[in-house]
Amino acid sequence: MDETVSTFSSTLPAGAGVAFKPAHFEAILASAPRVAFFEVHAENYMGDGGPPHRQLTRLRQDYPLSVHGVGLSIGSAEPIDARHLERLRILCDRYQPQGVSEHLAWSTYRGVFFNDLLPLPYDRETLARVIEKIDEVQSALGRQILLENPATYLSFAQSEISEPEFLAEIAQRSGCGLLLDVENIFVTATNKAFDACGYLSQFAFEHVREIHLAGHLEARDARGDPFLLDAHRAPVAEAVWALFGQAIARTGPIATLVEWDNDVPDWSELAHEARKAQVALDVASHRSA
Repeated sequence: MDETVSTFSSTLPAGAGVAFKPAHFEAILASAPRVAFFEVHAENYMGDGGPPHRQLTRLRQDYPLSVHGVGLSIGSAEPIDARHLERLRILCDRYQPQGVSEHLAWSTYRGVFFNDLLPLPYDRETLARVIEKIDEVQSALGRQILLENPATYLSFAQSEISEPEFLAEIAQRSGCGLLLDVENIFVTATNKAFDACGYLSQFAFEHVREIHLAGHLEARDARGDPFLLDAHRAPVAEAVWALFGQAIARTGPIATLVEWDNDVPDWSELAHEARKAQVALDVASHRSA
């Protein structure tokens, strides 16, 4: 790991943030909500200007920002797209976000981008490749990134390392932080029939710098079997709130984001979800005091 990365670690405030949607911009300006930070998807702001940048520049005057990438394809067997990484660097230099994150997943193959975050095998070869790519990204950005645990719907037969162990070793060897997505744990555990609490107990909390919350959908596959879809289009489920409570009992107050990317509701509903997260964080703060 480049030694300069440690001087630019994630510094997101330990409170509840919200995923920013342009449709909420006027309501945010009018209400000046007490949220800890706003998070944006990096790929939506890689153009040179226009309304997206005008809104984000105004938002940045009053709130810390987190940049959440979905297109680096860190888990791919192919090299990092140098042009994409450079656009991400320019974006980070422009807005100086207090957190930058990506997913433990892949989404590109031979120049084709798949609009999904696809799983990867947890073996030593993949581990070495992911660590090498994170080193490349952190060196290019001059800052620490956070790596998010994925929502998955299948496992590779060649996997030889558990997901919590895989993430822990990545963080230990690369110097990246971890973004603990509680919703993803619940979705994956339900679909693969394992204990979400047991998974959570194995997580490397010493590396966690941010938590994500979101809502899922109940769906059925082609055979009619039920499964959960990490759709980000519903309120956070009670079971996920309970899992979040267990997580912050370990972390204490920490940057926590409420995601809602599809069928986006009015600002008031999303702000209500953020307030629920903040109340839980306040309770965790009192308990740890």
